[in-house]
Amino acid sequence: MKTLLLLVLVGVVVALVGGQGLPSLQGRSPSWAIAADPTVPLGQGALALSRPHPGLTGVHVLNSGRSAFAARMLLVETAQRSLDLQYYIWHDDISGQLLLDAVRRAVERGVRVRLLLDDNGIAGLDPVLAALQALPQVQVRLYNPFVQRRFKPLGYLSEPGRLNRRMHNKSFTADGAVSIVGGRNIGDAYFDAAEGVNFADLDLLALGAVVGEVATSFDAYWNSESAYPLPLLVKAVPQASAGQLIEARLAALGGQAAVDRYRAAVRASTLVHSLQQGTLALEWVPVELVVDDPQKTLAQGDGAVATHMLPRLQAAAGTISTRFDVVSPYFVPGDEGTQGFIALAAQGTTMRVLTNSLAATDVAAVHAGYARRRRDLLAAGLSLFELKPDARAPGPRALTLGSSSASLHAKTFAIDGERAFVGSFNFDPRSVKFNTEMGFLVKSPALAQSIHRAFDDALRNTAYVVRLNPAGDLEWVDHGVHPPQVWDSEPKAGLMRRAVARMLSWLPIEFLL
Repeated sequence: MKTLLLLVLVGVVVALVGGQGLPSLQGRSPSWAIAADPTVPLGQGALALSRPHPGLTGVHVLNSGRSAFAARMLLVETAQRSLDLQYYIWHDDISGQLLLDAVRRAVERGVRVRLLLDDNGIAGLDPVLAALQALPQVQVRLYNPFVQRRFKPLGYLSEPGRLNRRMHNKSFTADGAVSIVGGRNIGDAYFDAAEGVNFADLDLLALGAVVGEVATSFDAYWNSESAYPLPLLVKAVPQASAGQLIEARLAALGGQAAVDRYRAAVRASTLVHSLQQGTLALEWVPVELVVDDPQKTLAQGDGAVATHMLPRLQAAAGTISTRFDVVSPYFVPGDEGTQGFIALAAQGTTMRVLTNSLAATDVAAVHAGYARRRRDLLAAGLSLFELKPDARAPGPRALTLGSSSASLHAKTFAIDGERAFVGSFNFDPRSVKFNTEMGFLVKSPALAQSIHRAFDDALRNTAYVVRLNPAGDLEWVDHGVHPPQVWDSEPKAGLMRRAVARMLSWLPIEFLL
């Protein structure tokens, strides 16, 4: 009887949610990026630095969370013409509110703002975004939105196929002159300020040739069939009270030590000043933006492959000969990927992978998908490293951890000491088939070799080395203690967590991870 009632209830919910439908996009106006302006500070500085390097991109690594936050805040505060911001997650926390308030103040200076957010990652922000939308010069659009606003997971009951496809891109462009692309979303955990676990992540700040490509990509997503103007979905806020609402939410954060630490990081940063003075440390190299077509969100069946970035990323990355080092927090190679890694190993390529340990990951199901492949990868000769949950500072330019509790979130790889990728793409089925992704393929020996060195020098202390013992069983070696400690089961993961991961590994869900 209880089962029957539950089925009836689910049926009613599906009928109610499924009957609402998305609003029409008829009448939605397209808009386009504003080119860099040499008469405003960011445009003047970026164009002056770029002029001696035609066709190249100047890249600056943002490896620490605080520097990544400060860069974004300073660019918002300096912008005079436009801000184009595209994110998968924007948290309603301290960093999220500080940046939204900075955007509000930019609007008051006359800056045009386009904010494109995936609707899966903005919990609690509907009223704040509505307040922002009410201001002149601001447009907010939600990507692949949920019709049900109060309890979004209900949408998966009626539209699982559509809503399972998310916009995982992260890009930030100020005045059409400077872009930030990488792995970070907006939230305290990405900027090393969360009370609990913080993410080790990596962004590249770029100016020069590739910024125009980022702008073109933003326009494609902004004007796509999956980008819905916020007023079609969320109740409007009166313009007269909009600014006050944003200010009030920020004021509610007053007195928290993290607010002062964020503001101190902004005051200490010389990034924008150095850019304007022409002294910002940049490496001028060829950079290619590799990005999914936004039609991937709507495409179905075999035709969907034409919208995927993976073939373009493979072409841009070129032939892998001697070394391939991968950093992927959600590493689920599946059958095809596993065979590809094994084939490369058979050709003599040295391959190393850094991912999260079970104790460090924030998604146990993903770890279960990876765990099924460990023995095959190790037997083929790959080296596997799993980040410790208490890792510290794995590398000077590749990744920096400032927290005593860490989880890997950076998505990067290095090839043959010559080329590197930094972006949002994970080595997992979700990035390949379902989510849209983007990133920079950088022809930079300096960046590629810094990633290789992180594997050479630092990871033995900050990650467990996974190996097969003589009996063919898995072992985890912690070289960060003396003498090295050897574990015969997932280190520092409790019994229940290990049991859940083991059960998940038995389920046929790998294609969804």
